[in-house]
Amino acid sequence: MKVIMTTKVDRASMNIMEKLVENFGFRETEWVFDGNPVYRRGDTLILTTNDEMIYYDNLDGEVERQLGFKPEIIAFASRHSSKQKLPALTTHVTGNWGKALYGGKDGSLAVAMPSAMKLALIKMYELNDLGWTVCYEATHHGPSELEVPSFFIEIGSSEEEWTNDRAGEIIAETIVYVLENYRGVKFKVALGIGGGHYAPKQTKRALETDIAFGHIAPKYVHPVSREMLIKAINRTAEKVDAIYVDWKGSKGETRQLARSLAEELGLEFIKD
Repeated sequence: MKVIMTTKVDRASMNIMEKLVENFGFRETEWVFDGNPVYRRGDTLILTTNDEMIYYDNLDGEVERQLGFKPEIIAFASRHSSKQKLPALTTHVTGNWGKALYGGKDGSLAVAMPSAMKLALIKMYELNDLGWTVCYEATHHGPSELEVPSFFIEIGSSEEEWTNDRAGEIIAETIVYVLENYRGVKFKVALGIGGGHYAPKQTKRALETDIAFGHIAPKYVHPVSREMLIKAINRTAEKVDAIYVDWKGSKGETRQLARSLAEELGLEFIKD
């Protein structure tokens, strides 16, 4: 079973859930999760919790405890917040390259599913008739303690966007598309190094080439240790083929480490 995770405390999350139920035939079941009704369409469930999802470590274990199955994948339908209030549709995997400031544990990374996030990026870009930014975000925030693949897919970045009906429709359609198709595609998988939080070069590469990114370590978390880069590779559900570096958008120590690690592990090194 696949899980779409929503929360009552998030206006964007509730917007997306509403569009999933209205437009894609999800039906209420007799099951309950965290005290809330569970909705189902085929092999996909919509679950709702009552608090911020970024703090929900071990969610996969809680699903198994309450509903009796371990999820195949979890798509977190969420808001994105920024001081700039940039209207955006974004996707990313969770985790903390260093200190856990917003959920998860220090130096802990969730399991990335690059094919799912690439499909999400492509579909959001295709459906985006709002003129908003569509992009990856770098790996950040929790939950990080998950043993099944997951990704966040978000509406940003203020109340006006979170409650926008069309944005909710785009994300709902994207989630359904991704969960129906991510197992049937094959891309070149890369660990991303460098750039800003919104990963402009990685986003461009993913939209224009066959590369799919898993974890992305932006410049503001550099230097990144060898241990963390190896962890990011290991915490990717698909085989990693390459290490990609936004060269000018990386600190010297980290980009040289990325180059030597690619050589050591027999991975393609892509310098942009």
